[in-house]
Amino acid sequence: MADINLDKLTLDELKALRKDVDKAISNYEKRKKQEALAKAEAAAREAGFSLSELMGDASTRKGKGPINPPKYRHPENPEMTWSGRGRQPAWIKEGLDAGKSLEDFLISVSR
Repeated sequence: MADINLDKLTLDELKALRKDVDKAISNYEKRKKQEALAKAEAAAREAGFSLSELMGDASTRKGKGPINPPKYRHPENPEMTWSGRGRQPAWIKEGLDAGKSLEDFLISVSR
C-alpha cells in the first residue's frame, strides 16, 4: 500500500481522497455481497432448490419483525390508521383532547 503524507494535502485533496475511499469501500462491499450471494445460490442449487425457495418471504422483509395490523382508523379519512403501538398520531391526540376515547377509533372487525 502506498504511503500518503496526509499532512501535506490540502483540504480539497483530503475531501477528494475521502470520497475515493468511501467509493472504494462501497464497491468492495457490493463485490463481497455478490460473491456471497453467488455461493449461496450455488449451494441451494446443489441441494435441488432455488435460493428464493429457501429464503421464502424472509428475503423481502429484510429481517424486520412482524407487521402489526392497524387497530384504529381516522373517522373521516380511512387511509389514516394506527396500530396502537408507538407514538399516537396527531389525529388520535386531537380526538382524545376533544373528549373522544380510543374505542371511538377502533376498527370494527366483522366476524
